[in-house]
Amino acid sequence: MEKVSKKYDIAVIGGGPAGMIAAIKAGEMGAKVALIEKNEKIGIKLLMTGGGRCNLTHVEKSIRDFCSKFGKEGDFLLSPFSVFGTKETMEFFENNGVELKNEKGKVFPASEKAKDILNVLVSLLKKYKVDILFSSEVKEVNKKGKLITSISLLNGKEIEADQFIISSGGRSYPSTGSSGDSFIWAKRLGHDIIDTKPALTPIETKEQWTKSLQGISLEDVSISLFCNQKKESEGRGEILFTHFGFSGPLILDMSRIIGDLLEKGKVKMTIDLFPTKNAEQLDKFILSVFNKNRKKHILKCLNDFFPEKFSAFILNFSSISFDRKGNDITKEERMRLVKFMKKIEISIVGLLGFDKAMATHGGISLKTIDSKTMKSKIINNLYFAGEAINLDGPCGGYNLQMCWTTGYVAGQNAASGVK
Repeated sequence: MEKVSKKYDIAVIGGGPAGMIAAIKAGEMGAKVALIEKNEKIGIKLLMTGGGRCNLTHVEKSIRDFCSKFGKEGDFLLSPFSVFGTKETMEFFENNGVELKNEKGKVFPASEKAKDILNVLVSLLKKYKVDILFSSEVKEVNKKGKLITSISLLNGKEIEADQFIISSGGRSYPSTGSSGDSFIWAKRLGHDIIDTKPALTPIETKEQWTKSLQGISLEDVSISLFCNQKKESEGRGEILFTHFGFSGPLILDMSRIIGDLLEKGKVKMTIDLFPTKNAEQLDKFILSVFNKNRKKHILKCLNDFFPEKFSAFILNFSSISFDRKGNDITKEERMRLVKFMKKIEISIVGLLGFDKAMATHGGISLKTIDSKTMKSKIINNLYFAGEAINLDGPCGGYNLQMCWTTGYVAGQNAASGVK
């Protein structure tokens, strides 16, 4: 093996958000750091977050409130979050010249450009003289006893270091380089791996009519999930119609539950278009709308609440002519409208795969990682950070904050462990 001429204090595998901030923190503390990236560029997935706007974190009332969004595994984050949480993340970027804005808890760069966040990270990597090894795919992580000795690359080079950080992501968006390699290395090193599934991913439905509504979003609806005819979960928020089924924040957030239910049986979903009203209240509301617009076509009446294409869809499924006017609608027709608006039934076929998922559910078992330091409990000079860990939260900046937090703490403690 050809060895690099420089001996490093710390070698970080993976140039995503967690790896970059880990390398920056370690470099800031004076460590000689190598950042190993299989792609020709770093931060590829970061540029995709928030639709390119980069939803970099989320403001919650407390640390515990934030961590609770990660489910039963969330308590793992309490300690690292107290070191580098939402407040510290915002200060980190603001102190480096990025103006931020808060949209109902979601924090973005004011420019709405993910590249501004990446530029800060790249600049700091240069400032702290981190060696970025591009197009460097890891072939093997070599160990002796309870210590990693080196990393062998496919290009024939061997990287030696005192401490190592694995932050090479999960399995979501494999086109960005996240192909699940971290799970292979961690397992070989003795760590348990929780079965991985796509998280924050769209769903595919049996019904084909969603294709005709592709691109339409509904901002405030509620959905209920049923498995084998038993109600299992419900949620409220925004959904998006697609050519294969549904996406949107609410669907993405509930996709983990949907995936679990699909393993147990047939899954159906119902949509309530007016979650703040029961059937009787909705009937009175619709009647008042029609009475105020007695000479107006019913399609036009519905367009006050929905996109025209969706209004037409509602009337079609309720078997009501578009040409009918408000004062022509019978009570029976009105009740059909109410029934449909309160309960649109959909059969879920499955989740879209990792190529469409925004995160990975499952990964390196938290039982094998010290939450205070992000250090492996099995290998004495190994740390973990980012999506490779068995932690995934909802949409809205939670998962990216988890990367900042675990990366910062891993980099800080790895640097502290350098002799």
